[in-house]
Amino acid sequence: MTDAHAAAPPPPNRDLKRLLLEEATRATTAPLDRLDLKMITSAMRELRSAFETFGPWRSQRKVTVFGSARTRPDEPAYQLALELGAALAARSWMVITGGGPGIMEAAARGAGPSHAFGVNIRLPLEQPGDHELAVNGRLIEMKYFFTRKVLMIRESDAFVALPGGLGTLDETFELLTLMQTGKAQLAPLVLLEPPGDGYWDALLDVLERQIVARGLADRDDLGLLRRATSVEEAVAEIFGFYRIFHSMRVVGRQLILRLSSNLAPERIAELEAAFGDIALDGRLRPMTATPWERREHDHPSLPRLGLLFDRRSFGRLRQLIDAINASEPVAV
Repeated sequence: MTDAHAAAPPPPNRDLKRLLLEEATRATTAPLDRLDLKMITSAMRELRSAFETFGPWRSQRKVTVFGSARTRPDEPAYQLALELGAALAARSWMVITGGGPGIMEAAARGAGPSHAFGVNIRLPLEQPGDHELAVNGRLIEMKYFFTRKVLMIRESDAFVALPGGLGTLDETFELLTLMQTGKAQLAPLVLLEPPGDGYWDALLDVLERQIVARGLADRDDLGLLRRATSVEEAVAEIFGFYRIFHSMRVVGRQLILRLSSNLAPERIAELEAAFGDIALDGRLRPMTATPWERREHDHPSLPRLGLLFDRRSFGRLRQLIDAINASEPVAV
């Protein structure tokens, strides 16, 4: 073996690929019945295929739109979803929907086939005939709801929920739960409805008067939801979330907030004084990319703030992000 071969770096993600093969081998030798094996195989196939489809577009911002499959084109909510899709595409954002009719169809049509993905579940109600997203390979067919939701949440930078049925509420509340518990990245979650519709009134009343009032959730957790009655409000909420805040990542014990602009030292001191309660040591530290982030080429040039997050105050963390976005950026 030559020195050049000896010094060659290992293939990327070799450890995870080995683990994946080991788990597949264990599945073939474990005492599993045919249904168990079918579920494991189908879920792996669906996720692998979908990740390959989304891969080339991973760096482009996307919004998942939830809503009813039964909404008719002449209803105000349909028109609102249509306008929302168009407004997002005009800013070069992409739209992800469940791939069905109603609100999903409206948001995808508003964005246009070059700015939309459909993640369709194989159910009679949500089976369009000839779907225009299929032409560009942007319609992904799924068997399981859980794999569908994994994709719609993982691939998105923001979420908009319009009036819908049990499926819409399930998706909205699962996302809210994942953000409240830190199992999903914090992102805008907008409850959008036509003016005067009142669809979200009863839901928000239950959250306020029953859940929070009984101490079953923190009042700060309600800040993970935002309400809007126009496309302008919804779009402002989404884009405002990324005005200065860019993304976050946990490295070791630190939660790292990556920013698109620097902040003045005195502003960082103000943020530390206001939000030190969610850091174990009360500190909020300016920092550069960690060795792990540089090794993975994970936005190494962006400025950062690091904190030893208490890993439970996600409503307060959202408030910190809002405060960062309300700051005046400082030129590099």
